This record gives sequence, C-alpha cells and structure tokens, in this order.
Amino acid sequence: MNRLRGRDIELKTPGELEAMRAAGALVARTLVAVVELAKPGVSTAELDALAEQTIRDGGAVPSFLGYHGFPASICASVNEQIVHGIPSASAVLADGDLISVDCGAILEGWHGDAAVTIPIGAVSEADLKLSAACEAALHAGIAAVRPGGRLTDISHAVQEACEEAGRRDGVPYGIVAEYGGHGIGTSMHMDPFLPNHGEPGQGPRLRAGMALAVEPMLTGGDPETLELADGWTVVTADGSRAVHWEHSVAITEDGPRILTLPVS
Repeated sequence: MNRLRGRDIELKTPGELEAMRAAGALVARTLVAVVELAKPGVSTAELDALAEQTIRDGGAVPSFLGYHGFPASICASVNEQIVHGIPSASAVLADGDLISVDCGAILEGWHGDAAVTIPIGAVSEADLKLSAACEAALHAGIAAVRPGGRLTDISHAVQEACEEAGRRDGVPYGIVAEYGGHGIGTSMHMDPFLPNHGEPGQGPRLRAGMALAVEPMLTGGDPETLELADGWTVVTADGSRAVHWEHSVAITEDGPRILTLPVS
C-alpha cells in the first residue's frame, strides 16, 4: 500500500482491494439481512442487533460501534432523519416509513461501508421516487469513478443525476451538501472528502488503487439540515423525507469495481 504523494490518499494493491472486497461482501450480506427484517412493528434496535450479530458471525467487528462514541453498529435514519440516526427500542417502524440504514464492518483491518434506503410497508409514490432518484445518482457517481478523471467528476455526475430526476419527477430534490463520500481502506473515513455536487475537473486525479465511498443523500424538500440534541442524528430542517444510498468503490484500470455488492 502506498500513499498518493502530497495527499493522505491510500493506493491499494490488487490483493488489498480483494481484502476490502471481503469486508464489503460482509457489509452487503448484513444489509440484506436487515432489509429482510425491516417490517412494520420492528424496532431499529432489533435491526441493529441483527446487524451486529451478522458482522461478528462473519469474523469482523462493526465499524460504527464506538466510533467517536457512536453507540450502535448501524445508523438507522427514519423519515426526516438524513443520517447518523441512533437505533432505539422505542423507534418502532410503521407502515409508510422510509428508513436509511448505513452499515460498516472491519475485516482483517480493512473497512467496508454501504447504505440502503428501505420502504416499510405501503410507501407513498413520492417517497419511492425520492429513493429511486438517490439510488440512480449513486450509480451515476459510480460510473464516473474511473482512472484519469478528477474527484469532482463524481460529484458532478451525482448532481446531474439528481437534477435530472427532479425534472422528471417535478420535484426539486435537495442535495445534502454538508455530508458526502470519502476515501476508505484501513480506516472508515479517509481523504479525500467527496462532495455530492460541484463542477467537474477539480480535486485529486483518480488513480487505480484508490477506494471511495460514494454516498448521495437527497431530501424531498429543502436540503438544510439540523443536528439533534443527541449529537448524532441529522434531520431535514423542514421535516421533509430524506434518503441515503452508498457503496464502497475501488478504482481499477478497467473502471469502477463496487466492493459492497452481495456475493452472487
């Protein structure tokens, strides 16, 4: 493993990316299990317990548990909560809810990190379109994770996809600016920070061996955010719904490789 000269950006060997793929596959397996459990009447604490058990059964440890004092193994953000929601036995999912679940695992020193948004029961068409717009923006960003490009090529691709979805759906979706993607590898959050909007052609040049977490967050209204008194949970200031999708992605000579897909 090397560092990009002048920046604290890891460049991984192919073998190290394989190790990250193993961590990412475990994260994917955990999220599949969480999605299957997430139904009306289930608490976010139950989702958290399942996630922790799945990660530990896979020989890994949760990335989030204890991270700067975070008290759980997943972030469980419901409805107007954007990110960093703390699981709780009193937070019981109801029909029509949207929940974004962010999950990370450390396997043999390497991190995987991914997030999904899950509709609970019968969810409104507007909320389904919001989530679909965010997931499409994620994949647009991933398509821009190519050697020779610049970091903000990814940001611009995410922004363009969000704006295109907004025009199609007739909703000016809000792109959350304060939070974004990041480098990942031997730590969960590393350089560089990856904004979810911006002009292309700026920032570090993308090189094979880099790994990035691409993670757009969209709101159904104004993108202004507030942090709750718990010091973690971030919500929309106007109470509108929010969604979050994420994958860890490696840059290879052949283009992007998603590290947090389930093993087929």
